[in-house]
Amino acid sequence: MATHLNCYAQNCQIQSLSRTDSGMLQTDIRYTKLRWFLTAVGLLLYVVDIWTDVGLSLKYLLDEHYIRSAMTFSFVLAGLLVTQIFSHAWYEDDLDDTLMNPVSGMSKCRLVIIHLCGAGIFTRYYHLLKSGFRVVWISAGSLDEDARKEVHHGLFCQATDLSMLKLFEAFLESAPQLLLQIYIVLDKGGASVVQYLSMVFSSFNIAWALVDYRRCLRRSLPRIQEMPSGIPTVIYFLYKLCTISSHILSYSLLLVLTPYCVIPLVAILWLLGTMWSHLLCTNFCSTRSHEMVYRAVVGFILTFTFFNVKGQDTRIAMVVYYILYSLINMTSPLLLALFKPDVQKATFFLVISGFIFCGTVLGLVCLVLYYLHLHPREKRRQADEVDGTVNRTELKGRMSNFLRP
Repeated sequence: MATHLNCYAQNCQIQSLSRTDSGMLQTDIRYTKLRWFLTAVGLLLYVVDIWTDVGLSLKYLLDEHYIRSAMTFSFVLAGLLVTQIFSHAWYEDDLDDTLMNPVSGMSKCRLVIIHLCGAGIFTRYYHLLKSGFRVVWISAGSLDEDARKEVHHGLFCQATDLSMLKLFEAFLESAPQLLLQIYIVLDKGGASVVQYLSMVFSSFNIAWALVDYRRCLRRSLPRIQEMPSGIPTVIYFLYKLCTISSHILSYSLLLVLTPYCVIPLVAILWLLGTMWSHLLCTNFCSTRSHEMVYRAVVGFILTFTFFNVKGQDTRIAMVVYYILYSLINMTSPLLLALFKPDVQKATFFLVISGFIFCGTVLGLVCLVLYYLHLHPREKRRQADEVDGTVNRTELKGRMSNFLRP
């Protein structure tokens, strides 16, 4: 199997060769000060999100709500566990490469201990922020062109791995946590400050993970590098934000109806997503055991939003997915109103139903608008003698197999 490193080098090479709409080549790929600040903000949101959830779990425990406490904490553990598994696997895959792996030379025993302590993502953040600070502030003008490209290339590789791990954590911890807390608030008719903080930071963590992931992974495509905060990115962000939030709210109404309705539904959707990943024969990981975990994680992500699992043409799969998505969203308020007529006049029911309907419509409109008119079209070509070549060979490895937003 080809190493993961080949993909990184070729991805950055393709990135430098991609053509913009004006026909000009994008050749100046830099890890900027803004990118460094955004990484620091991502770390802050990550830490605050985890601590608010842990604090909420402890509050439930002190209030003798043991099931709520256990479920809240279990989502935190699930996100930490999966991200540590993949972080450790990727560090081991790149252990001997100083460009891709900032902890190269570290013993395998120490690497295992770091991840057993749950510090894998924090280690990645530390090295990325440290290396990025040195590059963009201290030695920004002291490197020659070739050295600068190599260093910035390495920083982008670290950032892309980190963004993928944050995406896993967002959908394994923040998304179900948000659903659980919304249900608890609706069930008891009120919320504490800690609950509101948990929901707010879970929402921000999901949104930030999506934006950061898209920024890192799609950097090789036209417009995305030149307009990271432009109209295409805003429309794409609204598409994801509206579809995910409306879907979580629809699940919450089904939970109010009966938890025994949502659990089988989510289990079936997870199973379908996992089976689809299996049928596509994903080859993301270097070992079969890790690949099985990856497919299970992808299946869970697909219960909240659509992702292109293998970077292929998925128009039919996307249409089928969003038909099922719309059916769930439109059915959940109707079922609750039918089987619990007393909630029809409740303020929360009217507000949430309105959010579900508006979020679904706006999200689908943004989806169609983005993919019909704003989605960047790739114009790639292979490097030749004039443009220069890279030292690694084929576009293979984990980055080429990342989920496509």
